[in-house]
Amino acid sequence: MFRFTEQDVLELEKITKQLREDVVTMVYLAGSGHPGGSLSAAEIMAALYFHVLNIKPEEPKWPDRDRFILSKGHCCPVYYAALAHRGYFSTEELKTLRKYGSILQGHPDMLMTPGVDMTAGSLGNGLSIGVGMALSARLHKQTYTTYVLMGDGELQEGANWEAAMSASTRHLDNLVGIVDCNGLQINGWVNDIVRIEPLSDKWKAFGWNVVEINGNDMRAVLAAFHQAKTFRGAPTVILARTSKGKGVSFMEDNKDWHGKAPNEAEYKQALAEIRAEGGK
Repeated sequence: MFRFTEQDVLELEKITKQLREDVVTMVYLAGSGHPGGSLSAAEIMAALYFHVLNIKPEEPKWPDRDRFILSKGHCCPVYYAALAHRGYFSTEELKTLRKYGSILQGHPDMLMTPGVDMTAGSLGNGLSIGVGMALSARLHKQTYTTYVLMGDGELQEGANWEAAMSASTRHLDNLVGIVDCNGLQINGWVNDIVRIEPLSDKWKAFGWNVVEINGNDMRAVLAAFHQAKTFRGAPTVILARTSKGKGVSFMEDNKDWHGKAPNEAEYKQALAEIRAEGGK
């Protein structure tokens, strides 16, 4: 079972900053992509890939590895950055995001990218596949845990709730959902488009253990993953309240940066702000 120290937190915060730098650089070089939801999930991805997941980058298909599903697949820049720095492929590949023939396409592809456990594109499907992976672990007497990162706007898709009912009915305590609750989707505020709150009450009603945190606070993120790993009898969902575009002032809580690349001046400003954040 993992624990964490203050040194772990400091190291993971450094990795988080690197992931944010990579996100804005990748999207800038590509001239397209989704920076907002990638930046909001940076702490979550750093914690998962550098502290929580039981994985072997040198053996991407290791049968006993923990599984990770990025259900909000358009936010793959932060996913690719985490995989590269964890050793699944060279960080030089990050410069090829969305280029023809690159292993790093605009949505994750498990047939092209080492370390990707599920091809993502259409929203709302990740949790259902995560349920299948968790059931497979039980049937084959394997001990891995499956983690599924969803967006809050994505929860407007009904398939999520069918999967949620199935998971709690089968007491899949080897399944952890994470919702990046940054409050925004491509057209505006999530609750102005199709209201999903109160999320905590909804997940509890569907039989899940609910942990609600500040998803941009590394200590809170690590503590939530520890609680999820140790909870027994039901699946756990972590409701991570975050800021879309976190770390870049003109992107934060701004729907326009859901899927847009910065120009040169904006890119330079974004890098400067990320590097200066908190004096870290």
